[in-house]
Amino acid sequence: MPPAPRRTTPSRADLVKIAYLLNSYPMTSTTFIRREIEALVADGVDVVRFAARPWGEKLVDPLDIAEQQRTRYLLAGNLPNLFLAFVRELVANPLGLARALATAFALWRNARSGVGRHAAYVLQAVYFKQQARREGVAHVHAHFATNATAIALLSHRLGGPGYSFTAHGPDEFENTDRLSFDLKLRHAAFIAAISAFGRVQLVRASRWDHWSKIAIVHCGLSIPDFQPTPNPGNQVLVNVARFNSQKGLLLIPAALAAVKDEFPGLKVVLIGDGEERARLEAEVARHGVAGMIELRGWQSNVEVRRALAESRGLLLPSFAEGLPVVIMEAFALGRPVISTYIAGIPELVDASCGWLAPAGDVQALAAAMRDALGASPERLAAMGEEGRRRSVARHDVVGSARQLRALFVKMTSGAP
Repeated sequence: MPPAPRRTTPSRADLVKIAYLLNSYPMTSTTFIRREIEALVADGVDVVRFAARPWGEKLVDPLDIAEQQRTRYLLAGNLPNLFLAFVRELVANPLGLARALATAFALWRNARSGVGRHAAYVLQAVYFKQQARREGVAHVHAHFATNATAIALLSHRLGGPGYSFTAHGPDEFENTDRLSFDLKLRHAAFIAAISAFGRVQLVRASRWDHWSKIAIVHCGLSIPDFQPTPNPGNQVLVNVARFNSQKGLLLIPAALAAVKDEFPGLKVVLIGDGEERARLEAEVARHGVAGMIELRGWQSNVEVRRALAESRGLLLPSFAEGLPVVIMEAFALGRPVISTYIAGIPELVDASCGWLAPAGDVQALAAAMRDALGASPERLAAMGEEGRRRSVARHDVVGSARQLRALFVKMTSGAP
């Protein structure tokens, strides 16, 4: 097993101050962004956190709660300051404001809706640009090619710092024209894709002369937090996901019903919540598997790791994804994964460390579960070791942060 990359002491000459700009942050599902920021800070990057608004749901992880206190919000209770910033910009920078307004018009025209939303982007961009200048921010990085990237683009058109963004999918890649991908890529210093699949989607959404800006930067884990243990060999599978239509959760009760007579100790633990909960509960009742499914709601990172470590493996029958961080987490803990042939998942999961089924195929999902539940201890151990090796080699957040830091330094030093 290769060792985790070692942290190095950064040179004082290349330390940079970066702003991270998000839409809603922190969220239970954005732990990977917090880890990325923490690793950058450990590597000598001064990071200021900005977000449009706080998450509307309750945070359960103590580290996310602390991160919320470090984050500055553009919209929440800030309307007077937004308008005051706009007036200052109108007086001091009319040409820059004209550029930003023209860009906002292009964003609105491509989106074909949302006049008020795009006007709000302009106000946030003006305020953010002034805050970034006051803070001495050299570069802005956003996650997801949606609201936050639009604000970073408009701030840049005002004369603010350069920007970059990480595109994840799946939703971003379904509406690249409406999200003005080509415009956002044209003005970005660089764009990070989280997988080879993601890079191809960015290539499809942009012109040839933008392709050289696209780098693959994997989402990362703090590897020391994930200590593998022997597979307990029980019949417990864990799913960690928001309850929405993309995650394929409604197939689980039917797949359970297909194999329950063969594995009387079978249990599926669902960690998460969301808009599909009522439909999921109805499917559980319809297939008569209520005693085999446990709904735990959102849990802290420590609780998620414990649940995965106490399971036979991860069950993630998704219809649409980027490259799920929870697969990396399961692998880092030495647990194999049952998932689907979509997006970036086959780049990480294959028969040596898991099972892949066609998305939406209940019988294929049941067959994968049957094979996983019948696997010998020796096979589970070998698959766990291979998954762990891949997670450490490709998804250590120290390496991902080092890659980002090098890009930030390059972009702020004037290097081509």
